[in-house]
Amino acid sequence: MAGVDYSRLAGEVEGRVFLPGSPGYRVGSHLFNTRYKHRTPAAVLTAAHTADVQRALVWAREQGVPVVARNGGHSFAGYSVGDGLVIDLSRLTQTRADGSTGLVVAGGGAKISHVYDAMQPYEMVFSTGTSPTVGVAGLALGGGAAFAARRYGLTADALVETTVVLADGSLAVANERENPDLFWACRGGGGGNFGINVSLTFQAHPVPDVTTFYVTWKWSDAAAVLEAGQHMVRRAPDDFAARLGVWTHGTGPGAIRDNAEVTLQGQYFGPASECLEILDPVLTAATPVSRDVAERTFWEANKYMVHATSGDQFALRSNYIREPLSGDGVETMLSWVERWPGSHNADGGGVGLFSWGGAINRVAPDATAFVHRDTLFLVSMDTSWTDDDDPGLIAANLDWLDGLHAGMAPHVTGSAYQNFVDPHLTNWREAYYGANYGRLVQVKQKYDPEGVFSFDQAVGS
Repeated sequence: MAGVDYSRLAGEVEGRVFLPGSPGYRVGSHLFNTRYKHRTPAAVLTAAHTADVQRALVWAREQGVPVVARNGGHSFAGYSVGDGLVIDLSRLTQTRADGSTGLVVAGGGAKISHVYDAMQPYEMVFSTGTSPTVGVAGLALGGGAAFAARRYGLTADALVETTVVLADGSLAVANERENPDLFWACRGGGGGNFGINVSLTFQAHPVPDVTTFYVTWKWSDAAAVLEAGQHMVRRAPDDFAARLGVWTHGTGPGAIRDNAEVTLQGQYFGPASECLEILDPVLTAATPVSRDVAERTFWEANKYMVHATSGDQFALRSNYIREPLSGDGVETMLSWVERWPGSHNADGGGVGLFSWGGAINRVAPDATAFVHRDTLFLVSMDTSWTDDDDPGLIAANLDWLDGLHAGMAPHVTGSAYQNFVDPHLTNWREAYYGANYGRLVQVKQKYDPEGVFSFDQAVGS
């Protein structure tokens, strides 16, 4: 920002301040979704410790500089980077685990990989995501769910305490006893809203071995597999979790149709023999093209289940369903996948149904800020492209995604997952937070009355 002297900030902190063009600036402002790579902050502070975060916030308020915290840079809408000062937490990765209590304390810059490295020697775990480079703070603040969530609950549900740097630079410890309203908001109220979380403590649990599975079917069997798969998940025990996917990739109608496939991926906390019994309805609904069912340690499974993506540029919209989709709902979904306009991104486009329920749904919707506690599946709809695709094709991809989202509207709840932040969502307050939004606004007014932490979908905006 013109007229701001960042050298003063550099003299007040132990970390490094990077300006555009300087080494380190690009690393500290990189976004996973390169759709927003044009965003160029005025400066990046790579904080050395919590005191740097505090000093930076005081300085930014004095200078009138907008500020945003960044860890993994995985905000789907690019909200991890603004046009002012980015406080990069990537050095605050210190994570320690206590095998006797099951408590795991993670720094505000810790990634999922850091958390797993700390927990593995003690054979304990709490529910996290499937990408090792995602920041655990942002994951927890917006909910956090993957294949262990039906057994252990959300990442937010495992949070027992967090230390937050507030807008005025002060520190606040939040748990059930201290600042309980802030603690409530930090469990599902979304990242970047109430302060900068520099430490998070989670309750972990002993973890057994698991069975993983990955199955594919040809496109002509998609309807039968989706019908059987949805009912299978509804009847399955909490130890079972799965993702049903229908997707395609390539360029040109012929390639898109030829590349379309149906996938089922997930894990079961138990032996393969029991897992196969649970899978039987979907395995017999149609003959798989490929099938991999194997017993693994949790840590082997964790590496096997890493979400592989080419990243680049993408857009995603989400929703939830409480009951299996009707035949009409399945037909609508499949017909839209067949109409995907194509791109050069190997991730392609399609729909994923992530199993919900279990321990997630046993928490009351107002017990934490995360309100989505009555659902069967999280529905993820996405498309992707690269710089090799011309503007017309990119526009067609975005139009396709909007059409898919609108076409599925009669078959879904109308809600959305706040960690799959959607900048095109007009009713985001209700969709993300439902009846909890009013209470979140009260917390925002108490801890950030001047709206220092602000972005397009910030609570209170």
